[in-house]
Amino acid sequence: MKKIHLLLLVCFYCTLAIAQPPQVKSTNTFAIGKESFLLNGKPFVIRCGEMHFARVPREYWQHRLQMAKAMGLNTVCAYLFWNVHEPKPNEFNWNDMADAAAFCKLAQEAGLYVILRPGPYSCAEWEFGGFPWWLLKKKDIKLRTQDPYYLERCKIYLKEVGRVLAPLQITNGGNIIMTQVENEYGSYGNDKEYIGKIRDYLVEAGFTIPLFTCDGPSQLKSDVRDDIFSVVNFGGNPEESFKYLRNIRAEGPLMCGEFYPGWFDSWGTKHHMGATGGVVKDIKYMLDHKASFSIYMAHGGTSFGLWSGANCPPFLPQTSSYDYDAPISEAGWTTDKFYALRKLFGQYLQEGETLPEVPAANPMITIAPFKTTEVAPLFSNLPASINSVQIKNMEEFDQGYGAILYRTKLTADAKNVDLNIKEVHDLAYIFINGKKMATLDRRRNESVCKLASIKNGDVLDILVEAMGRVNYGGHLHDRKGITQGVNIVDANGKSKSVENWQVFPIELNNNSIPANLKFTSGKTDMPAFHKGTFTISKPGDTYLDVSQWGKGLVWVNGHCLGRFWNIGPTQTMYLPGPWLKEGSNEVVLLDYIGRGKKGLQGLEKPILDSLTEKVENKKHRKEGQTLDISNAQTTYEGSFANGINQQTIKFSSTAEGRFFCIEALNSQNGRPYASIAELYLLDEKGKELPRSKWKIAYADSEELSGEDGKADNVFDLQSTSIWHTEWQGKAPKYPHYLVIDLGSNQKISGFKYLPRQDADNGRIKDYKIYITNTKFKGL
Repeated sequence: MKKIHLLLLVCFYCTLAIAQPPQVKSTNTFAIGKESFLLNGKPFVIRCGEMHFARVPREYWQHRLQMAKAMGLNTVCAYLFWNVHEPKPNEFNWNDMADAAAFCKLAQEAGLYVILRPGPYSCAEWEFGGFPWWLLKKKDIKLRTQDPYYLERCKIYLKEVGRVLAPLQITNGGNIIMTQVENEYGSYGNDKEYIGKIRDYLVEAGFTIPLFTCDGPSQLKSDVRDDIFSVVNFGGNPEESFKYLRNIRAEGPLMCGEFYPGWFDSWGTKHHMGATGGVVKDIKYMLDHKASFSIYMAHGGTSFGLWSGANCPPFLPQTSSYDYDAPISEAGWTTDKFYALRKLFGQYLQEGETLPEVPAANPMITIAPFKTTEVAPLFSNLPASINSVQIKNMEEFDQGYGAILYRTKLTADAKNVDLNIKEVHDLAYIFINGKKMATLDRRRNESVCKLASIKNGDVLDILVEAMGRVNYGGHLHDRKGITQGVNIVDANGKSKSVENWQVFPIELNNNSIPANLKFTSGKTDMPAFHKGTFTISKPGDTYLDVSQWGKGLVWVNGHCLGRFWNIGPTQTMYLPGPWLKEGSNEVVLLDYIGRGKKGLQGLEKPILDSLTEKVENKKHRKEGQTLDISNAQTTYEGSFANGINQQTIKFSSTAEGRFFCIEALNSQNGRPYASIAELYLLDEKGKELPRSKWKIAYADSEELSGEDGKADNVFDLQSTSIWHTEWQGKAPKYPHYLVIDLGSNQKISGFKYLPRQDADNGRIKDYKIYITNTKFKGL
């Protein structure tokens, strides 16, 4: 077996090093050796940074690439988003901000190599993880599997990617040195044959340079193949993370495919930051050990338009700002992190390298406060309607993005009824005879609107706003609108389905304002488009302050800046100077909820961390609430090993119940904090139970001010986000408790525990587990 394995490895390295006859003769090569990457036969350490050209105005690509080079990078990593490049089946887009070839050529001019990540699945907190929405028109499609239709579309897309970008490989005189196969598949599945097919499609498309896969440390084993190189993603503790990689890949250069200097933001949660000292320390460790890396993100940019995605569970849509606390800010500014890394990289330059001067920042301007002057009520500017007996989702009406209005006339009189809307995706604004009654928010699993009375002939309007589709985890099949049904439940509990709908698909896109809007002077607190103008003497970058508005979208001179929402943390929107013009400029806002004075202004600095929802309202422990487990029977007790390794715990016998409680008794370092990155429960056969129905029933403490330490993070599939008990202002002492409602009774034979990965603070040592069919006392 050892001889066979050695032969496979030899064949693997040889295959990666040998290229087919190039389209353009070139003496340049890039290969994977037994200990290091080889650029033209010489060892090469990749100092890479992620940068998505779709998140940067094309006019600024050169500037951002020059910034990356000046920071000390020698390579940039770039996702392709399938939904950008194939917005409709067989209609491909490589224009303007989608011109991937132009981006790669500019990177080459700046002295940077490129690592390409073409998908088909990307994630990246991007709408639907980069998948085109029209895949969901096929009701039985199974994404990221060997589903025949899905694979057929992947092959067509990747063939087009190869047509455009394979000529830019290093062996053809270009600068693309590696191409990624799929993305973090180990967090989704374990079908290695599927990964092999995606690899084959890339090879057939003309990619002859080394191919690779990436995953977090604990997911690596799920998609590693002997014939595809592997890298590992992490946000801290490189020594331990690389041990995971070595356990599955004994030879070859070490590389961190995504190293996180910060994190992305979600609506209603605290703005994320990454400590500069820790970032520099971990990257220095990698440089000292000749390990390559890609900083995710080196420059985050902005998810303009409707391109921001969402996580689930719990459902958390992401902000349009993708600043990421990256070394290069959203607007392309230098930061303390930038200069700290530039200083570090200057000590590890390879032969012939020098650091260029740092490019000047693009000019900023302010815009004096102004107000909108015209309004176009949404309900007075509806598209043509479609009649449908049953409720259907947005995709069934051939709609990809925006909002959808469901209208019907009620057929009976009743009092004290519940309007039950099953699976709202994502916010439902409910009106009776034009009067707003309630808002249902998917983030809070809201599905019921209580109505004091209804009458025969009342007009029921349900306006559903679609946020970004889920981009990560098991909930990718995220169809929008009302996805199951609407029922009226009377005071006696009798339920009746509501039918005969007039449906208005309100299609919104990333490139233009809806046509034929009828604006008039006046005001309204109903959903509406609002228009205004402002005048500037000279264009420049600015941050549009939308804090006086409610929730919706903004267009400036026809460019959609993205989504705004007054809950924060983001209260401004990045407005690039090239999208402005000297003299008069037009702003159009779609506000779904209406609010306040409705003024606007342009600021020189962003507002990225201003939450308006009260933190206390988000905690999973009500005021005065205390969990009582004194009469609960202990299912299991034990001690976790210290470190970052995922640990699997097997019970002596299978337990059964709906409520799972972990009681943390103390920590590894003796401090009063508790933290968990991920929890998985195992069924009677030892397989992971689905987590889609899980909810946090109780957490004795959550840090929501100093960091995003909410308890829901233990089942969000993100090893970088954690549940953490309070540390800002107060630090409750042990024991600490976390209770999960599994949604139904489950047979449980054990669990998997992933400790926080970036630091030892809060790592639990001793613990007890309790499982019960009914709620614990105090819940």
